[in-house]
Amino acid sequence: MLTNEIIKQRLTEKFGELVYNFEEPYGMLTFVTERDNNLKVMNFLKESEDLGFTFLNDLTAVHYPDLKGKELAVVYMLQNIQAELRIRFKVFTDITKPDVFTATGIFETSNWLEREAFDFFGVNFVGHPNLIRIMNVEEMDYHPLRKEYPLEEQTRIDKDDDMFGR
Repeated sequence: MLTNEIIKQRLTEKFGELVYNFEEPYGMLTFVTERDNNLKVMNFLKESEDLGFTFLNDLTAVHYPDLKGKELAVVYMLQNIQAELRIRFKVFTDITKPDVFTATGIFETSNWLEREAFDFFGVNFVGHPNLIRIMNVEEMDYHPLRKEYPLEEQTRIDKDDDMFGR
């Protein structure tokens, strides 16, 4: 039976210190690997018969403005359907050079998910076959889900802050 402990053991045997920060929030194994290691880890998880993470459930990005040099994270969620297990791993990149290798050669489902992460966060998926905006207009010169922008107009007077718990 496949468990989080077995997965962690197999990953550390294969990659050593290149996989770290293992946690299990809500029972889901989560870890971090280096940006340039994302495809190696993903391939290992998919191709190892005893692991069998053959389905990419989700791929997204997160902006951590306070982590200098690691402001953007790409988050991958893989699933082993037979074992009913999901795992999540992250790679971090500098916001000034947000290059991460594309996973389209491993999971075709990553195509549109990577385009969405590019569109909203500005992650440049190196090698992607068609990395263009997917939801916003091409003319946009910013990435709207980065935490660089205020949530609302600060000069608005039509809202009573007391009503919103502020």
